[in-house]
Amino acid sequence: MAEASSVPPAIGRHGAVPAILVNISFVLAIVTLAYFPTAYLAHLWIFDADGRGIPTDFVNVWAAGRLALEGHPAQAWDWDIQKQVELALLKQDFVGHFAWHYPPPFLFVASFLAQFPYAIAFIGWAAFSMVPYLAVMRAIIGRNAGLVIAVGFPAAFLNILVGQNGFLTASLIGGMLYLLPTRPVLAGICLGLLSYKPQYGLLFPLVLFAAAEWTVLFTAAIVTVAIAAMSWLAFGTESWQAFFHWIPMFSQAFLTEGRAPWFKMQSIFALVRYVGGTEQLAWIFQWVLTASVAVTLVVVWRSRLPYALKAAMLATATLLTTPYLFMYDLVVLGIAVAFLIRAGLDEGFIRHEVMALALVFALLASFLFLGQPVGFPAILIVFGLILGRCAAWRSAEAASAKLALTRTN
Repeated sequence: MAEASSVPPAIGRHGAVPAILVNISFVLAIVTLAYFPTAYLAHLWIFDADGRGIPTDFVNVWAAGRLALEGHPAQAWDWDIQKQVELALLKQDFVGHFAWHYPPPFLFVASFLAQFPYAIAFIGWAAFSMVPYLAVMRAIIGRNAGLVIAVGFPAAFLNILVGQNGFLTASLIGGMLYLLPTRPVLAGICLGLLSYKPQYGLLFPLVLFAAAEWTVLFTAAIVTVAIAAMSWLAFGTESWQAFFHWIPMFSQAFLTEGRAPWFKMQSIFALVRYVGGTEQLAWIFQWVLTASVAVTLVVVWRSRLPYALKAAMLATATLLTTPYLFMYDLVVLGIAVAFLIRAGLDEGFIRHEVMALALVFALLASFLFLGQPVGFPAILIVFGLILGRCAAWRSAEAASAKLALTRTN
């Protein structure tokens, strides 16, 4: 019986990344690689012309690390104390807070970075955290074009701009998904390290249970407990008490009071609030979407669908199921796109998929110019493409089975 093909190749050479995606990524990669050295020298990034620090997200990482190095790790979660350290560093005031809200294990990273001068720590964090992200994207796609797509993915630019942790998050999720079929222990280590972003932890245990991936699940649990214990030994009980004390206040400020403008957040929760919906309505939309995605994931991961589609769906689902989602987090969407490209390389692309992916790049790139919540529609497009491939694969499999039955009779 012939192998069922999910999507017939309609453009480009079979096994080649479509040229339009490579070309778009190449242009955006050149922009990214050229902008930041130029912006730094022109005093448009990290420091301004007066030598003052430009307020961006990375300041909270450096400030938290500095407090930990000075023997006051629990104070990193105190908004007022944290801001005083940030003001002393930047030498200028800013509206609101760049609050520290990560679990204590992430203080290991922050305290390491705070040993260096601010600019060196900022640039070093962006550069070195990008390396595993590039490696994972290259490994998933299996072509050097994966490096170009990784650098050119628009969320990468935004992540570097503010010095956030999107590369680390994407590396851990992508590494876990890439390693899971062949290196379950390493996959579990990646997942355990991802516990520094607990809002992504809802779906992974569910999927691992559904797929009976016990080695990954147990390894992740051991790593999570181990790094939590290490942080307790290093930073004390007070750091964990501070984390649990301040997290509800952080949630209140950002999800109830909207202290961060709603357009900056890219979840369905934030989109409902952005268009004027109440908090209760936003939670209804969020939980309905989360439940729907969770059910779909379980069905897909228990099926015989190609692994690339399963991985792409899980990476996308992690973004759909958290209300707290900023544009820099959408580096993870690059992992989903990479697995979708991998599926296309295996089965062939059709024109609407490539055009849709080009639209995803355009939407994400437009964020800096439009200031609109364009991330959520981009996530939905990718999720829709994955569902389309799943449906096509099932149809092709059913047709192949019917043909085989006909020949047998």
